[in-house]
Amino acid sequence: MPDTLLSPQVEINEALVTSALLGRGLPSEAEHHLWEAGLSYHLDDIAEGHLREAEALAPGHAAVLIGLYRFYFYKGRLAEALGVARRCLLKAAEENNLPADWRQVRAGDAEFGRYENILPRFFLFSLKGYAYLQMRLGQTEEGRLAVQKLLELDPTDKIGARVLLGVLDRMGQDDE
Repeated sequence: MPDTLLSPQVEINEALVTSALLGRGLPSEAEHHLWEAGLSYHLDDIAEGHLREAEALAPGHAAVLIGLYRFYFYKGRLAEALGVARRCLLKAAEENNLPADWRQVRAGDAEFGRYENILPRFFLFSLKGYAYLQMRLGQTEEGRLAVQKLLELDPTDKIGARVLLGVLDRMGQDDE
């Protein structure tokens, strides 16, 4: 997969594509469409068409969801990225045998503290993306709740949720 669409976490994405843990594997034709989406990233309609083809071939596959999320995010289509972030959260909850509502997830429900565990990490990164997008779209209280949940699940803050909390804490303060 091309770095242009999926960076900066290419290693995570490659693991998700090939991981039997996150589904039955990605069909080669869907992987081809993800590759083509990356190559045509600068051509919005074509890139999005390839992503939609990948989604049709592998609906709900984590690699496809991540590709869609990043495309919408980097194109500034944040409301659409948020919709995909919600889908990622549901997928991650399902793969980790967690409650579908992220608010009900507890620290002991998965090995969130072990960064090398890809399934819990997928959940944490999905929740972080959700939190960030809520903040960017003006839903700061929802964003704050998601950030607080991240810190509850990952108290050592391996994924950097405290940065988001700092942004939230500074919002509304006058710059003098």
